[in-house]
Amino acid sequence: MIDAKTLADHNLTREEYDLIVGLIGREPNLTELGIFSVMWSEHCGYKSSRVHLKKFPTRGKHLIQGPGENAGIMDIGDGLAVVFKIESHNHPSYIEPYQGAATGVGGILRDIFTMGARPVAVLDSLRFGPLDQPRNRSIMEGVVSGISGYGNSFGVPTVGGEVYFHECYAQNPLVNVCCVGLARKDKLFLARARGVGNAVIYVGARTGRDGIHGATMASAEFGEETEHKRPNVQVGDPFKEKLLLEACLEAMARNLIVGIQDMGAAGLTCSTTEMAAKAGTGMEINLDLVPQREAGMNPYEIMLSESQERMLIVAEPDKVEELKRIFNKWDLEAVVIGKVTDDERLKAYFHGQPVIDIPVKAVVDMCPAYRRPARTPAFQKKVTRLRLPEMPSDLNQVLLQLLASPSISDKEWVFRQYDHMVQVNTMVLPGADAAVLRLKGLKKGLAMTLDGNSLYTYLNPKRGGQIAVAEACRNLACVGATPIGVTNCLNFGNPEKPEIMWQFKQAVEGIAEACRQFGIPVTGGNVSFYNETEGRAIYPTPVLGVIGLVEDVSLVPAAGFRGAGETIILLGENREELGCSEYLRLVFSEEKGQPPGLNFEKEKRVQELCRQAIRAGLVRTAHDLSEGGLAVALAECSFKGQRLTGFEVKLNDRLRTDALLFGESQSRIILTVKKENARKLLGLARKMKVKARVIGRTGGRNMVIWHRKKKVVDLPVDLGYQAWKNSIPGFFEIKKT
Repeated sequence: MIDAKTLADHNLTREEYDLIVGLIGREPNLTELGIFSVMWSEHCGYKSSRVHLKKFPTRGKHLIQGPGENAGIMDIGDGLAVVFKIESHNHPSYIEPYQGAATGVGGILRDIFTMGARPVAVLDSLRFGPLDQPRNRSIMEGVVSGISGYGNSFGVPTVGGEVYFHECYAQNPLVNVCCVGLARKDKLFLARARGVGNAVIYVGARTGRDGIHGATMASAEFGEETEHKRPNVQVGDPFKEKLLLEACLEAMARNLIVGIQDMGAAGLTCSTTEMAAKAGTGMEINLDLVPQREAGMNPYEIMLSESQERMLIVAEPDKVEELKRIFNKWDLEAVVIGKVTDDERLKAYFHGQPVIDIPVKAVVDMCPAYRRPARTPAFQKKVTRLRLPEMPSDLNQVLLQLLASPSISDKEWVFRQYDHMVQVNTMVLPGADAAVLRLKGLKKGLAMTLDGNSLYTYLNPKRGGQIAVAEACRNLACVGATPIGVTNCLNFGNPEKPEIMWQFKQAVEGIAEACRQFGIPVTGGNVSFYNETEGRAIYPTPVLGVIGLVEDVSLVPAAGFRGAGETIILLGENREELGCSEYLRLVFSEEKGQPPGLNFEKEKRVQELCRQAIRAGLVRTAHDLSEGGLAVALAECSFKGQRLTGFEVKLNDRLRTDALLFGESQSRIILTVKKENARKLLGLARKMKVKARVIGRTGGRNMVIWHRKKKVVDLPVDLGYQAWKNSIPGFFEIKKT
């Protein structure tokens, strides 16, 4: 009988252990217990989230592959498919920031090319504690360096994402990485161990002791012992991964592969059991044949190691020698370690003795699913009540304060570390609402974005989830793209706490409803629970990665003003909605109220109008309104052009001036058009029943906003730009001196 301490070390309950005994018909040995512990962990087994994730829509006209594989696949026409997925590497990035982030990039890259796709872009959503705390600065430096070090060395552009700062992430940063790849629709590969008698081949780097129980670590809260978990973090080698990519794609091109899977979370355990379970087969392997870089490794360590840059391949016996030659050419090992069997069991031998004999479906498909209690947090009513403070007299100063805030200010000091032009497909650079990649030889392009607002989700989880989807789709509309699919990374606290479970359940319902409204299927993603340290949870943070298609990349508008004398048009309605705003948080230290309302029909019409206006060649600049509201969005347009361009805007809305300037009402987009095209655009808006109006003109050296004949903002563009550009001056330079 396994004792209570051993079970606790493996994050298994006594009830789960009894279920394992019943499934395999006997007491498991320690290696078999380790296999169940990682595959039944929250990270791999989704035991607290599965019942809720079923609410997501998973069908769509572009869909080729939905949830259940390494990544989702969408048909984008012309014989091409886009393969994409998002994953979290939160816990490892707190313990060992550089390697945690680097191996997060490495893992998501493998998820993409194991499907037969060449990775073409990476986006990342990063959340940190305030940078005036040295530990947070150290974590951020390590994470950004890890992302750039791996991505730049591998040769994939990092084209977009977001960086956000809040005290709730001080002891639990979030590192969510999304990768996008392109493949031929007729050259896609799945993780299936098909064909009894086929060879099971280990390829890539050797196995070490790094990363053992990484999946289990990601399924538990952190406490004071966090530093002891450092050996659970994997170590990556981007140059080895690049060789692995080229070798795998070459073998795929020659039709040498029956099935393939990355050895990601849970390592050799997940690849052997999942490939067999999905194919309805079994697998027999000899652990003595597994290439090892450390002496004296035992079966437990070999099976649970999460060493990076490794794949498991199933191939027909007569293809093995050619496959080996390809991997040897790329200076990689390819070793036959076993074969596919017909008994639906994983059997493993070590030094000639059987050490594993378990049914693969028990490991993969019979992890218990829990409908955990959910309860509205006691604080919910209190934090949603908001008594608006008195409006400050100096709104110029407020605008400068918002522009200089770390979450709104320019992030070039982060993304300049990333190579965003490698592969020379990047058309819209980081810092815009969405990234756009050209598809060589085609008129159309691929657009992508990441979005999420944790404060909205904290105060109203359902609406926060809805807005995350809506804003991501709106970002795509600003480059003329139609959304076709979504992947999500759901970052929450401990699901065993009813209040956290309530937040998760509500957010999932909001995301599911929004995805149905926009007609986009969820192709997969990641749930990251237990984002708590010493009992303190992060704010609930769903991050949505949405992929879209651009019909004609030559018509993609700029993110900033293109010059003087152009007409500024506002799509959508300004409303008196200050709850949850960055303005309240920064100026008054208030995190209260309700997030802005969201009317799906109005939102969809605004987005469709923006797309149609872009396709008609009417739009010069497009930018959505989000954190900081209208005033911040206008200022960003001034800063993001080829030269600093001022504006003068006149507004007559019967709202509080601060709500008009800094409220974050949804379904709004700023467009600029040439003067002669303004009437055409407004006519199109009337036809589509979208509220749209001319609010001003570009030009001059100042940012000027009038409200009901009173000048409420008048700032030199240069001054605003300096606040936005230099809010965190020389962060990385300081570290290097």
